[in-house]
Amino acid sequence: MRYCVIGSGGREHAIAWRLMTDGSADEVYVLPGNGGIDERFRVRMSIDDFEGIARFCSEKKIDMVVVGPEVPLSAGITDYLVDRGIRTFGPSRQAALLEGSKLFAKRIMRAYGVPTGDYREFVSRQELLRFIDSASTFPMVIKLDGLAAGKGVGIPENRGEARAFVETMVRDGMKVFVEEFLEGEEASVLGICDGRTVLPLVAAQDHKRAFDGDRGPNTGGMGAYAPAPVMTVERLERVRREVLVPTVEGMSKEGTPFKGILYAGVIVNGDDIRVLEFNARFGDPETQVILPLLENRLGELFNASVDGTLTGRDIRFSGRSAITVVMASGGYPGEYKKGKPISGLETMPDGAIVFHAGTERRDDTCYTAGGRVLNVTAMGNSLAGARDLAYEAVERISFEGAFFRRDIGHRALT
Repeated sequence: MRYCVIGSGGREHAIAWRLMTDGSADEVYVLPGNGGIDERFRVRMSIDDFEGIARFCSEKKIDMVVVGPEVPLSAGITDYLVDRGIRTFGPSRQAALLEGSKLFAKRIMRAYGVPTGDYREFVSRQELLRFIDSASTFPMVIKLDGLAAGKGVGIPENRGEARAFVETMVRDGMKVFVEEFLEGEEASVLGICDGRTVLPLVAAQDHKRAFDGDRGPNTGGMGAYAPAPVMTVERLERVRREVLVPTVEGMSKEGTPFKGILYAGVIVNGDDIRVLEFNARFGDPETQVILPLLENRLGELFNASVDGTLTGRDIRFSGRSAITVVMASGGYPGEYKKGKPISGLETMPDGAIVFHAGTERRDDTCYTAGGRVLNVTAMGNSLAGARDLAYEAVERISFEGAFFRRDIGHRALT
């Protein structure tokens, strides 16, 4: 089969790698791709150019498109391509509202009994400020509706911080809600869905803060590992039964069946498991640790999702552990410089894989081209073994200004 993966990050590189290495694909094109993708299979085209993407797929006789990022999903790329006869893995525009509208997701959870934090909606900025002034409990969680590139959530510790967030981020008429602050340990549980059936993948844990010890600003993710010990077999079954299944069944009842990857960001506190958010696609960098552990052919799962034939299938994982360390440009997630040459990529130890995220290749040299530059992934028979191998690989790579967290996996290893 010929696949076209939409996106330019480490997630898309990992999907393409898995499709090729497990025998799912004869050819995988990545659009627009990055410096880690063979130029013969890199398609330099905007992910917003739906017409151009459809034309490319027709010309190359693409059998299936796999959509990585949330923005084209929320813009309706799946609907556009399917309407033109192109098989596409990913939810429809309406189903992708589970990520594209936090309020839509909250309403679905409330309607179908999915455990989540209590919340209150606001459309008036002044009403929200009055609520903050009268609040007696902090921290609180303030969320802007819609996609906000990771900047639509504030967790102020006091009234002053809450007012500052609103005054900076909220305009009158914007949809905003305040949610109770939930304490516990977070985990990422992804499930592959066909509109009726959902099969959970191995649980992972992300590291969102920039610096060791979970300090510094939030990022797109500085590393991940799987499986996450906090998500025991019993807890994973509860998430399947109490979160994923009722959400998929609810979406079907709403007339918007969910096909693709449903990502539940959950928080665990003893016996209490609640949903923090939904995403409508593979997580990044969670994908980079989940897919290396998968034993099924990824392409078969994609096809079963599109065809509605997941019922009765099993998903198998190797039983090993995987860890990804993100190497980032100095200054990320703030301002950073691009165009720094990268060395050491050809010296990886056995068992380590480098997924490119923000890179470009000129001649025979890779250069930095983004904030998160490389995702260095390793597998081992234990998480400690995977961690040691990943950091051995990281130490062999260098570029000016490079930084990375040295404590990925610390919750499971301390």
